Amino acid sequence: MSSSRLPSTATQRQKVAQFVAVTNATKENAQRYLRNANYSVELAANMYMNDRERKRAPDDALNQLFDRLVSHEDRAAAGAGKPVDSIGAETAQAYISSMGANIENFEAFVVLEIVRADSIGQITRQGFVEGWSSVYLDHRIPADPAHHRNYVRMCIQNLHQNPAYFKKVYQFAFGLGKEPAQKALEKDVALVFWDLFLGTESSDTGPGPRPWKSKNVDWLSAWKRFLAEKWTRSVNKDMWNQTLAFAEKTMVDETLGFWNEDQAWPGVIDDFVLWCREEGIAKAPAPGAAGGEGMDVEDY
Repeated sequence: MSSSRLPSTATQRQKVAQFVAVTNATKENAQRYLRNANYSVELAANMYMNDRERKRAPDDALNQLFDRLVSHEDRAAAGAGKPVDSIGAETAQAYISSMGANIENFEAFVVLEIVRADSIGQITRQGFVEGWSSVYLDHRIPADPAHHRNYVRMCIQNLHQNPAYFKKVYQFAFGLGKEPAQKALEKDVALVFWDLFLGTESSDTGPGPRPWKSKNVDWLSAWKRFLAEKWTRSVNKDMWNQTLAFAEKTMVDETLGFWNEDQAWPGVIDDFVLWCREEGIAKAPAPGAAGGEGMDVEDY
């Protein structure tokens, strides 16, 4: 945006109202486009309509792609003559496989995150269209299965290499694993998911994209043994997210010197640290060693 002087607050409100009247956009979009257009209503409206037109083209093609996925069972579940707004587990699994992802491991989560799935066993039309439309706008990936498949393969590779993307998919998986009315993952589901994302060569599912194992410690095995002995409850979102934050720190400092009891780790993490020291898995750092005092718990 130009560095020219901003109009008064009253003028800004007036221009937002004009923009909304012309485009039928939300006030939030009006404010964003007007800022980018230096508060020219005409320029902002043209930018907004061009973006809408740009987005509409792939949406039509994406709806057609979704229609091609729909099975007889999906149509029967929707009801005779009614539009099909979602595909069930069998069709969803077939689609994930068609994208070149392994439905038996972490690769499935990559596809489910792209299409904004609400559960492992269902993909909605809205999530499919909005998800792939966002990919088109961000990366110019055409609404075509072959291009989608190539994009998925790129994302799977990225999961191994990009911690921020791994964190995004890992956190998204929490919502897929819990029942709609619940706020937490069942412990058994969380254990399976940890194997898929953080698994080592000793895991039943094989190594995940970011194995939780340092030079001398198989942390995932220790974590699972601790939970089997000490934890009988479900896994809430904070525990799920902070487990990853803790795992990342253990990969740098396997003495657990980054931890101290005054930090804001979940209680289960505190108990795990003490258990590890009792088991001789991680020895406390020497007094005065660098670590705990200066290392805050990250906002995950």
